[in-house]
Amino acid sequence: MSPTTPRIGFVSLGCPKATVDSEQVITRLRAEGYAIVPDYDNADMVIINTCGFIESAVDESLQTIDEALQQNGRVIVTGCLGSRAQMIESRFPSLLAVTGPQARDQVMQAVHQHLPAPHDPFLELVPKQGVRLTPRHYAYLKISEGCNHRCSFCIIPSLRGDLTSRPIDQVLDEAQVLAAAGIREILVISQDTSAYGVDCRYATRFWQGQPLQTRFFDLARALGQFGLWIRLHYVYPYPHVGDVIPLMADGAILPYLDIPFQHASKTILKAMRRPGSRDRVLERITKWREICPELVIRSTFIVGFPGETETDFEELLDFLDCAQLDRVGCFTYSAVEGAAANALPDPVPAAVKQERYHRFMQRQQVISARKLSARIGQELTVLVESATEQGFVARSYADAPEIDGLVHIDGDQRLSVGDFYRVEITAADEYDLYARLSK
Repeated sequence: MSPTTPRIGFVSLGCPKATVDSEQVITRLRAEGYAIVPDYDNADMVIINTCGFIESAVDESLQTIDEALQQNGRVIVTGCLGSRAQMIESRFPSLLAVTGPQARDQVMQAVHQHLPAPHDPFLELVPKQGVRLTPRHYAYLKISEGCNHRCSFCIIPSLRGDLTSRPIDQVLDEAQVLAAAGIREILVISQDTSAYGVDCRYATRFWQGQPLQTRFFDLARALGQFGLWIRLHYVYPYPHVGDVIPLMADGAILPYLDIPFQHASKTILKAMRRPGSRDRVLERITKWREICPELVIRSTFIVGFPGETETDFEELLDFLDCAQLDRVGCFTYSAVEGAAANALPDPVPAAVKQERYHRFMQRQQVISARKLSARIGQELTVLVESATEQGFVARSYADAPEIDGLVHIDGDQRLSVGDFYRVEITAADEYDLYARLSK
């Protein structure tokens, strides 16, 4: 790096969708000759991609902005929290600029204004697949922006707008570039993956001579052609989700679904403005598992939602027992500025929220431990993540990066990070598996 090369520190907060936004901005910065540095002290400027979804994320974003201003002083704020520009600017008046989510052009304009580019952009300065913030063996593939739902606890539509699907041929072009770059796993993300194409009426596009509709099933089937691990995230539980289960049974895509059920009580789901029937969901899960016994389902739930009674909560626990989900996350309800749920009556006391959270997690731990114990003696294909003092850490098809469990591989053999191996499961706990290389 030349001493005259402008250097930018970049902090990316929030969900994988925000990570993709950050990757796109960093790719443009690198293409224009800017250097990305890992600390505040050596940076000429800092960009912070913020999260503003829940209270804890807002607090983290504000603390990060404050820290960057104190240690560097020249800061641009973007991302979801940036949509509350008046609040941020009143709190931090010395910021160089504040932009909202998906505002790549505005971010670049602010960078050019306060730290001019060293030369005209040449895209060959960065790899064809762009700059990635993930390890070299997996990547997030964002297929749409925004959401058409109006869940009462969520402000995503006000931050990112209504659903806007990317043309399917463009998505597949990006996937092809990733595959050519050596990516082993693609994680498909959006706000509502199974609604893909609704906004454009499932328009037909052509990709390498194939007519494809801009539709959830067509995309999953087409991605299966690349021979990679294809993992589906943020899949809203529409009836047509079942259409992709045979693809999973045939090995075209991973038998893994990330479905945010959020609750099981009819009363609470109505208050959340989420359709769904506990019995219908359980029927679908049963049918899916009949078609693809290896299917792994992960989900997230909210406890302590306004108006949630003990009866509602017991319904949720009963749902856990019946559904036997493989991976589960839980959040206590947190009021988000601008969310309709803030006006609902009968808030749940903080102590009750915490008590329900712990009961929920204890119930799920029993389910998770039992399911993982059943894998002892099985052979699985795993993707190696990193080396440790004890051996190596890997993931199976059942484990999404950073949110699910891990497979710990014992032994003295040298393994390559980002490669696949067959292992035999030797032990399990509530969340992780332990294994040795298959003979």
